[in-house]
Amino acid sequence: MMRKLRPLLLPTLLALAACGGDAPVATPALPKDLATFTVARGDALPGQGWDGVVEAVRRADLAAQTAGRVSTVAVDVNDRVRAGEVLLRITAVEQDAAANAARAQLRAAEASAAEAEQNYRRFAALADAQYVSKAQIDQARAARDSAVAARNAAAAMLAQAAQQSQYTVVRAPFDGVVARRDVEPGETLAPGMPLLAVYAPDALRIEVAIPQTRAEAIRRDPRAQVLLGDGRRVAPSEVVVFPAADPASHSVNVRLNLPALEPQPAPGTTAKVIFAADAQGKAGSAAAGVRIPAASIAQRGELSGVYVLQGGRLLLRQLRLGARSGDAVEVIAGLKAGEVVASDPVAATRAIAAQRKAAEASRD
Repeated sequence: MMRKLRPLLLPTLLALAACGGDAPVATPALPKDLATFTVARGDALPGQGWDGVVEAVRRADLAAQTAGRVSTVAVDVNDRVRAGEVLLRITAVEQDAAANAARAQLRAAEASAAEAEQNYRRFAALADAQYVSKAQIDQARAARDSAVAARNAAAAMLAQAAQQSQYTVVRAPFDGVVARRDVEPGETLAPGMPLLAVYAPDALRIEVAIPQTRAEAIRRDPRAQVLLGDGRRVAPSEVVVFPAADPASHSVNVRLNLPALEPQPAPGTTAKVIFAADAQGKAGSAAAGVRIPAASIAQRGELSGVYVLQGGRLLLRQLRLGARSGDAVEVIAGLKAGEVVASDPVAATRAIAAQRKAAEASRD
């Protein structure tokens, strides 16, 4: 159940009586150097925001495809790599030995196949003059076919062994940036162990899950606005609404491809997505919100608030906050345009202490 917003009053003193009189003494003035600002109606984000995570369209998690020991790692995190560039090398003693053995077996199989072919041709020539029986011809043909099959099997074994040897050199699958490095030289590897992660920074996207009740409206009007973590607002180059809903959560995924940006947001950072369909549906139902500097917000555990000036006193008022854009934060509830707020919560606390001290002095 949502807690009702209410002002949180810090200890603010009123001088009660002066020199035995019954009339209260006026509240001491706040320090003149206290910085404040007047809340103005801002361009708060319309509609409802959906949180998503920036991800790379092309990302490769490279894993070991053969056993061995890491001999060299040529790259580190944040390094830019080109397609085909060597990233890591694994010792290839066993793989090279297996490839050499496969080559020797192939040469032996080729020799056997050549001998069987010659024998078959001799028997075929003698068969014309009926010097050999049909059974001998069939045996020679079978021996030839068996030798050819053995030669083909040896060639396949060599290809497999050579491929295992190639797995000892890990190359970049495309032009990109190294996002993660999981191994160091000297580590022993088994097939499937993670090595590196590479992503292409030129193609990024965001995927958000929306209720199935909003999917059709967004499909008709796919316009959207993306608010990045650093405060930038961008329009996606493409919005794709998935055709099916998740049977467990009854939500529909929406994919938003980001345009080329400089600098590009890092994959894994959060972003907020506002759809035009949501904004139009709520345009006339609520007044536009306000935005205040993030530095003016005081955090008290899980509660966020600001010091509001009322009647010469500073009151800490709880707020419900929305999206952040750069150094400004959207206020959903708890504050309205025209109110005066302390710019620095630390300075506001000191001002309250000075006001209290002045009140005590006037009482004495």
